[in-house]
Amino acid sequence: MATFAKSVLIQAPVGTVFGFHERDDALQILSPPFPPLRVIKKTGGIESGSTLQLRIGPFWWTALHTGYVKNQFFVDEQIVGPFAKWIHRHEFEARGSATLLTDRVEFRLPGLEWAVQLALHQMFRYRHSTTKRYCEKRDAP
Repeated sequence: MATFAKSVLIQAPVGTVFGFHERDDALQILSPPFPPLRVIKKTGGIESGSTLQLRIGPFWWTALHTGYVKNQFFVDEQIVGPFAKWIHRHEFEARGSATLLTDRVEFRLPGLEWAVQLALHQMFRYRHSTTKRYCEKRDAP
């Protein structure tokens, strides 16, 4: 199984950064314009047991949230989609008054791991810069 990890230091408290990810519109805000992402159905938020059905470009994707500790981490796993395996762990660590946000993805897509690594690097560069922009504002939610 291939793995990917990327971290960013955000100058905002853990509660602010985690709270941003709990917003109903967080996924839409964090998704780059391409490929287009559309939420089809959502049950719950990011807590364990919540599900999310998406259309990402030409792919259908259903995720199940399987782990959650407020202000520490949450985990989503693909249960329907293009990957043989996909587990995404979002980790939040206090660093003084700042937060270290780390995204870890374990995935299996035989023969295309190199392309997935490249796409994940680009996607999380976008997501992390967007998270910084929203959370480092003085009036952040």
